[in-house]
Amino acid sequence: MTSTDVLLYERRGPSAWITLNRPDKLNALSHALRDALAAALTRAEADDEVRVVVLTGAGRAFSAGYDLSEEAQGDLGTAEQWRRELADDVDVTMQLWRLPKPTICLVRGWCLAGGLETAMAADILLCTPDARFGEPEIRYGSGPVTLLMPYVLGQRLTRELLLTGDTIDAETALRAGLVNRIVPADELEAEASRLVARIAPTPLAVLKLTKMALNRAYLCMGLAEAVEANLDLSAVLNAAGTPEQEEFDRIVRADGLKAGLAWRDRRYGEVLGALGLEG
Repeated sequence: MTSTDVLLYERRGPSAWITLNRPDKLNALSHALRDALAAALTRAEADDEVRVVVLTGAGRAFSAGYDLSEEAQGDLGTAEQWRRELADDVDVTMQLWRLPKPTICLVRGWCLAGGLETAMAADILLCTPDARFGEPEIRYGSGPVTLLMPYVLGQRLTRELLLTGDTIDAETALRAGLVNRIVPADELEAEASRLVARIAPTPLAVLKLTKMALNRAYLCMGLAEAVEANLDLSAVLNAAGTPEQEEFDRIVRADGLKAGLAWRDRRYGEVLGALGLEG
């Protein structure tokens, strides 16, 4: 095993296991973690002994998404600045999607925002019964960075999740086709290892060509163009400077991310209360 401060890389026979390693931050995707993930994927791709890549998160969550504390403290004002920043995020997610080797993602607990986009970029997704999935960015004035969800979940559920910021549980994710199967937490890694054992005997050239064919089917449906168009719109969205965006960032800078998220949740709780739906 080799590691950085934020990521672990381990060879297990014909597989490379990559672990997001910021458990105290629910594996929030900081710049350092994003860059370490890109380097790990490059390493796994270059190693011909690796047939399958397994991606997971340390602790009680896969990932809570991009590190909002970094964003709030940053000096990103214009759409041009935001586009440069978001392009780096998109590049890593699509690097995983394009990886010419089969990929398996293991999800425990929260899998949100950029974390969910990362998970959706994998070929196979296994989760534990406590997993929860969603892209709540709209609730603090942002949006999905890598627009993969319509190609994974279809239009109706995607629109509901992205317009409300709601999350779904593991059973709903299974019915919707987001995950392949739900596995008890103490069996998750063993199930991944069984999948590796079923995939790895296939010649690497055959695996690569099969995955290329599958990816090209999505490219024919316009996935690459949709991701690129969303990047442009996301840059404009994040630079919109709405009062709600500015207040969220102000609270995070002054009092920390937990305070900012509490302010966000109170806003939506107040709406539900006014409609007589709270609780």
